[in-house]
Amino acid sequence: MRFAASLLLLASLGPTFAQGLVTKVIASPAGDHSLQPNWSTTPDGALVLSWIEPGKAGAYSLRYALRRGSAWSEAHTVVANRRFFRHPAEAPEVIELGEHQWTAHWVEMPSDSSEAEYLYVSASTDGLKWTEPAIAHKDRSPVEHGLVSMIGSGSNEASLFWLTTPKGEDGPAYLMRTVVNAAGKEIKEERLDSDVCSCCPTAVAKTSAGFIVAYRDHTPQDVRDIAVLRFEKGQWSPSKIVHADNWKLNACPINAAAIAARDNHVAIAWFTGADNSPKVQIAFSEDNGANFGKPVLVSTGHAKGYASIVLDSDGRAIVSWLENTSVLVRKIAPSGAPGPVLEVAKGGEGLGYPRLGHSADGIFITWGGEKVQTAQLVSH
Repeated sequence: MRFAASLLLLASLGPTFAQGLVTKVIASPAGDHSLQPNWSTTPDGALVLSWIEPGKAGAYSLRYALRRGSAWSEAHTVVANRRFFRHPAEAPEVIELGEHQWTAHWVEMPSDSSEAEYLYVSASTDGLKWTEPAIAHKDRSPVEHGLVSMIGSGSNEASLFWLTTPKGEDGPAYLMRTVVNAAGKEIKEERLDSDVCSCCPTAVAKTSAGFIVAYRDHTPQDVRDIAVLRFEKGQWSPSKIVHADNWKLNACPINAAAIAARDNHVAIAWFTGADNSPKVQIAFSEDNGANFGKPVLVSTGHAKGYASIVLDSDGRAIVSWLENTSVLVRKIAPSGAPGPVLEVAKGGEGLGYPRLGHSADGIFITWGGEKVQTAQLVSH
């Protein structure tokens, strides 16, 4: 799962196209050498950017800032001096569940020489003072517990979706769910799938019927296609493959799906290397993710993947991904019609995993570099 990421960046603006997107670079609130950015949206429509930032003597902190209108708030610290797992796929997250209810999650490595990873949570009533970090799973064995996504899933609670390898790297990986209350205390844990790809991040979105989880599945034959689970009326649907790419790989690609929903509309974008043709695809659903249409090609060349996605107010998907040495973005209509491609940044592996965010003030993107970078995407 681990790789060393250099963080070198050359920011650039893409060309302007009719009905496309242009980039408006905005100052980032993150400090130098910051990494692992992530977005969430508050109930009143503000955007939350979180990141990991180094301090004195190599100590790292989880920090965040809110953006309302054209301004960032002061940056706040959730926890400091922790052994964060500093991998782009393991991005921490800070979310506001409701008034006086904040929750944060992150993954730690107790030792560089161990495969152990542990998922932690903390809660706050004001976003300033946070509870003592707590491990968010019952198992304490020195194996993987990570690749987390989180969503508010009920009154005064959040659901965290994560992976674990109870028998180590050679055994099956499980997709798990932990439910925590507003105080950050675990109130429920359940296993959702007993054989998934062990190093591909999870993703979750809220629909008009409940919420939907996307992840990379795994079969005994090493087929690794994208699956979804839906939670509606208090029950889980059976796992369902979005599209049978039939990508067979005896390795872990660290490259999964991104999902977005608005009412009953769902869009999912993902990377596949099937048929030795690496690409990013998108599929749409109009029934809360129960059924998806035929995939549409998003990428234009040799894609590296690491897709992110949001839906605009018209139901169009905005997808970002890595291709060659660039961060690219384009709109895709629900009909499947693709818009022009915008290059946001260049820089190779140092770009990290770019991520899109959507708030009342528009659509934003963040990526890596000498520090976490941010920009707004404006329709043109």
